[in-house]
Amino acid sequence: MAGSTKSGFTAEERAAMKERAKELKSAATKDEAAKEVLAKIADMDPADRAIAERLHALITENVPELYPKTYYGMVGFARDGKIVCFFQDAKKFGARYGTFGFQDVATIDDGTMWPTSFALTELTAANEKAILALVKKAVR
Repeated sequence: MAGSTKSGFTAEERAAMKERAKELKSAATKDEAAKEVLAKIADMDPADRAIAERLHALITENVPELYPKTYYGMVGFARDGKIVCFFQDAKKFGARYGTFGFQDVATIDDGTMWPTSFALTELTAANEKAILALVKKAVR
């Protein structure tokens, strides 16, 4: 595996784990957590930054049950301290595209199989509508 270390994790994975450990130790208020999320968004490449900024606005304006919170150094949205959904920018793990995903606390179940993450290369009006419907379903 290219870039892997003796532990078998890539440098990017090890950095994400360190960020998560820092997040778990932090006693950040919701306001401080929101500022951390905005700082993460500001550090993104322009295309992912545009997507993350729009997701942030879309979710915070339309799903008040969720609040922004970092998750393994990514932009996340939580309820009761648990991440429901997140945006992983392409650069985070050297991917070709950003990913919008859901954690298992999200109630997006659909039969015996359903997607839990989606590749995002841009946010169209149709994408926004679909994402917002899923996020609202996730918190029911």
